[in-house]
Amino acid sequence: MEAQEQKRSTVNAVLPARPNPTLLRRMAGSSWIGFVLNRAGGVLATFVVAVIMTFLIVRLIPGDPAVSAAGQNADLVRIEQVRQELGLDLPMPVQFMNYVTGVLRGDLGFSFSLNSPVSDGVFSRLPFTAGLAVLALLVVLVVAVPMGMSVGILTRNGRRTWLGSAFGYGTAFLSAIPAYVMATALVLIFAIWLKALPPAYSAGNITAAIILPCAALSIASICSIARIVRRETAVVLEQDYMRTARGWRVGTGRLYAKYALPNLLTTTLTLSGIIMIGMLGGAISVELVFNWPGLGFGIVNAVKTKDYPLIQGIVLVLAMLGSILTLIVDIVLAIVDPRIRG
Repeated sequence: MEAQEQKRSTVNAVLPARPNPTLLRRMAGSSWIGFVLNRAGGVLATFVVAVIMTFLIVRLIPGDPAVSAAGQNADLVRIEQVRQELGLDLPMPVQFMNYVTGVLRGDLGFSFSLNSPVSDGVFSRLPFTAGLAVLALLVVLVVAVPMGMSVGILTRNGRRTWLGSAFGYGTAFLSAIPAYVMATALVLIFAIWLKALPPAYSAGNITAAIILPCAALSIASICSIARIVRRETAVVLEQDYMRTARGWRVGTGRLYAKYALPNLLTTTLTLSGIIMIGMLGGAISVELVFNWPGLGFGIVNAVKTKDYPLIQGIVLVLAMLGSILTLIVDIVLAIVDPRIRG
């Protein structure tokens, strides 16, 4: 017995200590800390660039903001008074510091076209733009991924060439149509000819009014994502693990849902983040067609009236909204594919 105990102690001294499960979990979780800090640094950098650009870009708009704020019929005394109230008589560095300080306090300035704080005008319109963009993205993912996978499976190994050709030409044509042209066509077909849906925003029937704007934003993106998913499906189906799964006679639903789909989501979600940013830009033209009371409609009116505090606020919020949505997509990607955290 003593010899066995001495032998066991000798072996334990030679072998490395068994790792602590709690410590391993903490080490595994540390990858999340580095990942989130890295992405948060990107959001911070976007914020800094957006603040600088929004401050400088409105200075390039032709015309005097003080004249626009005071009114075309105002005299020189009133214009100078408004210029002092807006701080436009101060040196440029002082104006920039005042702007940065106000943004950090949550004060985006005062809109003279709305006669109210910029934050009120921006955040009253933000839910309309964000809701439209998020709904359009969900529609894109729900429609594009199954459609692309189905066509990729049906046309595998050169089968059904007619389906592959029709899918390729059809999606290429639809994805090339600008959002505002698609919006106009949808209004013409469904609102004027068929009289099935309202042609513009209606506060009393917002559920029906959002259908056409959502379709105008999502159709081109659906086609673009579906084309990529189809190509990715063709590549995944030829992988060795898919051949092995088919050799083990795994059920069709389980084969594609468990083994093929997860390997498609990384590329699809990455592109979805880029498409979401494009949707925020396309929402401006779509909102004009459908009279949708979002940030796009607001920024056009702000440019017309040369309301530079409102322009700064809307552009800054759109930039940060796009950055935050990209961060959310990155986090979802890290959950789906843990290798990204590395």
